Amino acid sequence: MSEKRGDREPGTRGCAICGKPVEPRHLPFCSPRCKDVDLNRWLSGSYVVPAVELDEDEVARLADLAHGTLDPEPDEGEGGV
Repeated sequence: MSEKRGDREPGTRGCAICGKPVEPRHLPFCSPRCKDVDLNRWLSGSYVVPAVELDEDEVARLADLAHGTLDPEPDEGEGGV
């Protein structure tokens, strides 16, 4: 049976791509192949942090909320969600 990430003892590292034991010279991977797989994922856009674009009013409202200068509930006239 092949070793998977969840099958390892706590505190041991596995390759970030395939889970096999890590080779120190390729850390955090086991081989040049897994390093290349990871690089390809970065370059192709597979690793993406989703983002939502906000308009200026939404940004200002969030800033006011963060600073505690605005009530978190919108007024009835604002047409809140």
